[in-house]
Formats: sequence, C-alpha cells, structure tokens
Amino acid sequence: MIKREELLSLEAYARARNEIRAQVIAHKKLRTVHLGEHVTLQFEDAVLIRYQIQEMLRIERIFEESGIQGELEAYNPLVPDGANWKATMFVEYPDAEERRRMLARLKGIERRVWVQAGEGERVYAIADEDLERENEEKTSSVHFLRFELSADARAALRRGAAIRIGVDHPHYSASLAVDAAVRESLAGDLA
Repeated sequence: MIKREELLSLEAYARARNEIRAQVIAHKKLRTVHLGEHVTLQFEDAVLIRYQIQEMLRIERIFEESGIQGELEAYNPLVPDGANWKATMFVEYPDAEERRRMLARLKGIERRVWVQAGEGERVYAIADEDLERENEEKTSSVHFLRFELSADARAALRRGAAIRIGVDHPHYSASLAVDAAVRESLAGDLA
C-alpha cells in the first residue's frame, strides 16, 4: 500500500520527473509479459502504481489533501499484498475492425489467464473486481487481474521455482516460462 508521505509534491515531482520516468520504464520491462501477439500483462507493484498516482496528480494538478487521498484510494487496490500478483491485461489488435471482431470472440478471456509456480497447480485470474468490463457483445481490451497464490506456491517461488504464465481461451492460447529477470521481479512481490 502506498502512503501519502511517499508521494512527492507537484513541484518536487516536476523536478525529478525525467529521472523517475526513466527508472520506471526500465522497471516496467521486468514486469511485462507478452502472451502471443495480442495479449500483454503488466504486473503492477508499488513502484508502478506510485508513478501512476504521481502522473495523475500532475496531469490533474491535484494538490489538495482530499484529492490526493482520492487518488490513493483509487490506485492502492492495484498494489499486490504479498500473497498475490496483480496485473493489467491488454488485448491489443492494431486494426480497429479486427479488434472489434476479436473482442467479440474473446469474451471471457480475462478468466482464462493463469500463472503457475514450478510444477504446482495453475492459478487462474480473478478479473475485474472493480467493475464489469464485458457485455453481451464483447469483452474489453483492458482488464485488471488478481492471482491469489497459495502458501505452497509462494514458498516454491521463494525457493526459486520457475514461473509459467498463459492463457487458455478457446480462441486464444499462449504460454511461456518467464525469464530470470522477470521471475526475480515477480517473486520479490511475495512476503
């Protein structure tokens, strides 16, 4: 959870923004997983969410305590709590017509994304707890996922178990073992 005292004032953030942005871009690479050509998972953590909050405060010129607290309340649920991973999932098709067609075919994809620690059980995502992002015609191109990891899975990851991530929707399937740098970054989220 990000606390108010961890945030910079608008002025201090403006002075440090270029340096912070460069650090966040490098950090984000360690937390991004591409599942095939059209699905990307961005695993959130305090570094990325703090940056998002700072950017929102800057863009909206929010400096009053109530506004800052509102941003903290909106974004803190995206920070993993030591027993889970949280990710933003993007379903990406550059062509608008293909995107429309595929979002209709991929209804439910957000519930078919999984993670696996070593040889353990697959853990499927709990999706879109904030609001429903799917309707009768199509799914959304952006979803928020939570993966609740068992004590056994967390222990295996702390011992160095590999991480596999995938999606097994009838119209879209992909999986991979994450590289060592991504594995280390994600394992670092676990208490």
